Amino acid sequence: MSTPPPRALLYGDVDLNIIDGSAIWAQSMAEALAAAGCEVTLLLKAPVHTDRLVEPLTRTPGVRLLRPHEDKMLSDVGPRGLTPEQAVGLMTAQHARKPFDLVVVRGRRLASLAAQEKTLSGRLWTYLTDVPHSVGELTATSTAELTEIALASRFLLCQTEELRAFLESTVPAVCGRAVLFPPVVVVPEGLSADGEIHARARLAYTGKFAPLWNTLEMTELPEVLGRRGVDAEVVMIGDKIHSDPAEWAKRMRRALENTPGVDWRGGMSRAEALRRSAECGFGLSWRDPAMDAVLELSTKVLELGALGLPVVLNRTPMHEALLGADYPLFAGDDVDSVADVIARAHTDRAVYADAASRCRRAAADHTLERAAERLRGYLAEALPSAPAGANPARPLKVVVAGHDMKFFTRLTEYLDALPGVEVRVDEWEGLSTHDQYRSRELAAWADVVVCEWCGPNALFYARWKRADQRIIVRLHRFELYAEWPRKLDIDKIDAVVCVSPHYADLTRELTGWPENKVVVVPNWVDDEQLARPKLAGTEYSLGMIGIAPSRKRLDRGLDVLAELRRMDPRYTLSIKSKQPWDYWWIWSRPEERSYFERVYRRIQRDEHLASGVVLDPFGPDVATWLRRVGFVLSTSDDESFHLAPAEGAASGGVPALLPWPGADTIYDPHWIHDDAVAMAEAIHATVVEGRFTAEADRARNEVVGVYGLQRVRGLWTDLIVHGEHPDPAGVSAATAGA
Repeated sequence: MSTPPPRALLYGDVDLNIIDGSAIWAQSMAEALAAAGCEVTLLLKAPVHTDRLVEPLTRTPGVRLLRPHEDKMLSDVGPRGLTPEQAVGLMTAQHARKPFDLVVVRGRRLASLAAQEKTLSGRLWTYLTDVPHSVGELTATSTAELTEIALASRFLLCQTEELRAFLESTVPAVCGRAVLFPPVVVVPEGLSADGEIHARARLAYTGKFAPLWNTLEMTELPEVLGRRGVDAEVVMIGDKIHSDPAEWAKRMRRALENTPGVDWRGGMSRAEALRRSAECGFGLSWRDPAMDAVLELSTKVLELGALGLPVVLNRTPMHEALLGADYPLFAGDDVDSVADVIARAHTDRAVYADAASRCRRAAADHTLERAAERLRGYLAEALPSAPAGANPARPLKVVVAGHDMKFFTRLTEYLDALPGVEVRVDEWEGLSTHDQYRSRELAAWADVVVCEWCGPNALFYARWKRADQRIIVRLHRFELYAEWPRKLDIDKIDAVVCVSPHYADLTRELTGWPENKVVVVPNWVDDEQLARPKLAGTEYSLGMIGIAPSRKRLDRGLDVLAELRRMDPRYTLSIKSKQPWDYWWIWSRPEERSYFERVYRRIQRDEHLASGVVLDPFGPDVATWLRRVGFVLSTSDDESFHLAPAEGAASGGVPALLPWPGADTIYDPHWIHDDAVAMAEAIHATVVEGRFTAEADRARNEVVGVYGLQRVRGLWTDLIVHGEHPDPAGVSAATAGA
């Protein structure tokens, strides 16, 4: 029996009668979802007055248009279309009639209302645009609103890496949910600019006419270029003129209608606008400097680039990342600067060809095919296939029980999303504090119980185990030396999970449990979330995640940094961690307090360290933080696994470890160094010999191949659903790299 296609409901708080970036997004998203294999229902905001954007969708297989105005689904729709409240009401009604697998929304007010609907929570794929773009714009209200939206969303779709990084750094709930979905460019097959420099410079602008878009200033370009000896014409396509301020709107219309050298074509279909733009020689996307901080990428830049047109635009970090810092058509704040770069490219064939080539390459990653590929990946993540042998008619009932779920939450969410598996969580208030009546009910209900931590929770569920039930216990370093493992009736436990071979051996040695009961399922790294472009200069940046308690040995990390800074002062060490005084159980110990006082005094007084150590706040935005870290250090006395070096490797960095017990059973010995001096020398040699990229590629391949999220989830699924123990030979990067 074939699986039906995912059902997607799509709504943007945008009017598809008006051609602008928002409306183009709605059309492109519908096409991309359909290309990804979804059955798409597009809810229209406004009655259709012109079908320039809607008509192509009527011919797109897999797309159905929902017209609430024409179909009289509401009696009180105003001339400007649905309000956000009305739209959310219609969306929930449609979902109640026949549930959707995903609900894609655009518009902050709309998303905020949708997030409050319990039936839509967890199904929302929220496309974030109209959000604060700087810390100064954030308020307590907007942060709370974005937090609520994030918690209700399966994914937050971000246009750019810059927007994702900003949101993750300021709204913790966004972390782990934000994924990239850049603008989609659809160019008719075979359509392209001729790439030639013609006698007359024809400049193309498409979109809305608004003050911050510098559209009024663009109408001055024919005259300004004429003074430079360049015959020029500006072709302006669009019919949406912002009415605020009213006097500006009048001036804009007069300029469009009466300025010599300005050819205003009005509104037209997207395909026709592209055809007219392809007849030009340059694209215009030059905006007011007030928009330089915007973290969204203009679809028009990519569309014009896909045609092969060199585009004039502002110099911003985002545009430099897209086109290169030396892109020749970055303009300044005034019309003269725009005319200067156009005149230069118009008279120099090499400059023109270079700019056009860069724009075309930048657009290549934004095709409909690439968008559909991204969406298929997100669909596979959100809607996993049923495990082999699972029966949706009789789901496997799984209870996850424990007092601290932070290490297991992602796996719990994944298991709960599997068809044929039903998950309930028994979250204890403390190690020994829980609702005994609820726990008894869950013990009677479950087919499989997963105890996160080998503590009183494991003792409780072992006591109430049925003969037809399986219990799996995950044991951490914390419990190994406590009393609970010695009280556990191991005969009632089907598997005890340790995260590394070393701790599995130690567990068998200290408890005497049968060898076949103790299995290794390693920690996971979210390799997809961590795979982000590194910032410039990261090869000179070391990083440590978590420095408390003292056995993490920050002092050794400082030894490495001091040695490196004697070789090259560019090396720095960034520390992302809570401070020791944030943990009462650490700061109350005199030996711990004395240790950290010595370490911080050393940082203050050592000239090699004082300007080379950066203390970053603790938080879940690790993926963003790792973009500026090249080497992740592990200098501890002991670890059960130590995820940080693996996360660093998955992010495109290089792990560097000291030989704590068991390190060589988790990581390839290639990354393990005898002492701080040897580590520093290896790091410096990697940098000065130009091997950083090659070493980072090797590390990522090793780590993702063994500890990647998809693989580790597969091991847990086999263990929970089928009772299959993992192969001991395939659970460490040390053996994978051998």
